Amino acid sequence: MSDIHNRISAFVKLGAFLSQFTGQNSEKTENEEEDAVFYEGFKHQLKLAQEHNTWFTKQNIEFALQSWANALTESNIKKWLSGYLIDEVTPKTVAIIMAGNIPLVGFHDFLSVLITGHKVLVKQSSNDKHLLPFLAKYLETIEPSFKGKITFTEEKMEGFDAVIATGSDNTSRYFEYYFGSKPNIIRKNRNSVAVLTGRETKGQLEALGKDIFTYYGLGCRSVSKLFVPENYNFDAFYNAIYTYEDIIHQHKYANNYDYNKAVYLMSLFKILDNGFLMLKEDEGYASPIATVFYENYENIDSLKEKLSTETDKIQCIVAKDFIENEVAFGETQHPQLWDYADGVDTIKFLLEL
Repeated sequence: MSDIHNRISAFVKLGAFLSQFTGQNSEKTENEEEDAVFYEGFKHQLKLAQEHNTWFTKQNIEFALQSWANALTESNIKKWLSGYLIDEVTPKTVAIIMAGNIPLVGFHDFLSVLITGHKVLVKQSSNDKHLLPFLAKYLETIEPSFKGKITFTEEKMEGFDAVIATGSDNTSRYFEYYFGSKPNIIRKNRNSVAVLTGRETKGQLEALGKDIFTYYGLGCRSVSKLFVPENYNFDAFYNAIYTYEDIIHQHKYANNYDYNKAVYLMSLFKILDNGFLMLKEDEGYASPIATVFYENYENIDSLKEKLSTETDKIQCIVAKDFIENEVAFGETQHPQLWDYADGVDTIKFLLEL
C-alpha cells in the first residue's frame, strides 16, 4: 500500500474514532485495539476542554466532532483529493498558527499538511489546546509513518519552510511582518452573511438560526449579518428562531447579551430585541455576540455588486437562488473538505512548496 493510501486510511480510522463521541450517550465501540486504549483518554481531554473554555460546551464539542466524523470517510477524502496529483513530495515543515474560536478550528490545515506528506509544526491557541495533541498521538499510533512529522510548540516557531496562520486583522499584520518572506497563507477576519428577500419559508428561517447560533456565533462561518429589502418585517424571522431561546441560559452568552444591550441603549442606538438576540442596523460585518447586524438593499443587482467588492470580508453567503457558490440555509457549519477557508486552495499551496 502506498504512503498516500496509508495516510488516507489513518484519517478514515480517526473519523470512526471521533464518531464514538458524538451521541448524547457516547459509548465505546468494539472497534480497533487502539480505540480501546485511547477512548478513556479522549473522554478526559473532552472534559478538560470544557473546563478550560466555557464556550466549548459539550454540545458544541460534539457538534464539531460529528462534523469531522462525517467528513473523514474514505469516499469523502478520495473525492477531495481526486483533483490533485499527490506524488511523493519532498517533505517540508509547515508551521500552522491556529485560532481558538471553535473546537478543532485548525484541524483542516493540520489534515491538509499531513495528507500531502509534509511535516507539521503546530502552535495552538490557548483557548483550544487539549483535543488536537491527543488526536495526533492516536494518528501516530495507528500510522507509524506520522511519527516525527507532528510537533507542537508553545515557544517561538523556528525551522519551518512555509506557514499557514489564522487570526484577526490585527494579528495578520504581525504574521505578515514575521512570515512574509516564507510561502504563506495568512487569514484575517471574515464573517458570513445571509440575503433575505421576505419570501423565505419558516423552515428556511429556522435553519438560518443554526447558522447564527451554532458555536454562539463565534465561527467565521457563523452568520453575523443579514441583508434585507427596505421595509423588511422581522416578525417572521423572530418567530422562526424562537426555538433557540434556551441559548440565553448559557452564562457567558447572557453576559455578552446584557453588556451589549446596555451599550446600545446608553448610546441611543435603535435595536430590535427578542430577549436573546438583538438586531442592529449597521454597515459592519463583525457583530458582537448576541447581536446580528442588518442592512437594507434597494435591489438584488446593487447588492450583488456590493458583495462582490467586499469578498475579502465574507466567508459564506447564505441565500436561495441569489449567487453562485451560495450556501443553503442551515448549512454554513457543515463545510465539505473542499470548502476552503477564504477560498484559498490549501492543498494546491502545499503541493507547490
